[in-house]
Amino acid sequence: MIIPTEPIGSIPRPAALLEGLALFKTGQLSKRKLDSLYERALRDTIQRFEATGSPVISDGEQAKPSALTYPIDGLANLAEGGFSLTYRDGHQRQLPRLRAGPFRYRFYADRYLQKAHRYATRPVKQAVVAPSALSLLYPQAGIPAYPGETYLADLIGEAEKDIRRCLVKGAHVVQIDFAEARLALTLDPSRQLLRSFIALNTRLLERFTPAEQARIGIHSCAGHDRQARLAGEVDLAALLPDLLQMPAGCFYLQLAGVPNRGEVLRLIAAHARPLQRIFIGVIDPLDPRIETAATVRDRLLEAAEHLAPERLGTTDDCGFAPFADDGSTARDVAFAKIAARVEGTALAAGQLDG
Repeated sequence: MIIPTEPIGSIPRPAALLEGLALFKTGQLSKRKLDSLYERALRDTIQRFEATGSPVISDGEQAKPSALTYPIDGLANLAEGGFSLTYRDGHQRQLPRLRAGPFRYRFYADRYLQKAHRYATRPVKQAVVAPSALSLLYPQAGIPAYPGETYLADLIGEAEKDIRRCLVKGAHVVQIDFAEARLALTLDPSRQLLRSFIALNTRLLERFTPAEQARIGIHSCAGHDRQARLAGEVDLAALLPDLLQMPAGCFYLQLAGVPNRGEVLRLIAAHARPLQRIFIGVIDPLDPRIETAATVRDRLLEAAEHLAPERLGTTDDCGFAPFADDGSTARDVAFAKIAARVEGTALAAGQLDG
């Protein structure tokens, strides 16, 4: 029996790249030299990813400014003072706000995929931002001559283009990052905000055929940055039933860092649609300890008590460094955790096969 295992996406950047980014921001490093550092980081990341034995890899998001803002980096119609993401330790990441329409992406994720394919010998997955996250760019006061519904229509169109370009360029799967699902429950326990996010993302997914949806996944976690989570503890019984009704072929769900895994697995089994594959999180990026292969094996075997093994996969709870300047997790630790995930998944598959 083969049980698939995939990363979520981001890997901590090498120290040389982090130093280069800091120098570039202060005008002490040229764009050409920064691009050279990006290229070296990408090549090293893919080599180290493949050395873990991972059957599917990512580019580690080495060149993304963040998993959230890559499409809008440098757009002229943005201004400061947008929605603030407040993490549990109190630090913030502030989004820009849209000041005029029309809205168009400046960059699409296939640019990262194309570069990764230059070095990769294994399938490459590509993460993209969810339209629900970018809906936060639109100011509550509105924009004259550019209504919110027009913005959302433009946003869905751009998100569709982002995914289609990646599918055409040969992405193994396109993963829609939806960390704001749990944040929505933290901000609004009534679930109205969550359901509006899910409805928006479903509008996007419904533009794809069932065959295309099978190559699209949804990633849901609490989100993190600098070793702090974005969303607080939420009742997953309020999240999973709605989340799992989205028409996507795969779901990547945070489970390693969840205290009541058995209860969550029962919820997943009760609400997952028949053809969906569930990738359970077996690695906690915020835990400084490196999980053993035996720990990963046991977490997967526990999941197999609730879901048929042929419907399961393993993953990490979240990416390891979603923002480019986050060096709070050591690069070596991230790759060691990934290697443990790969080995532990194979151990569990062998046991289930036996």
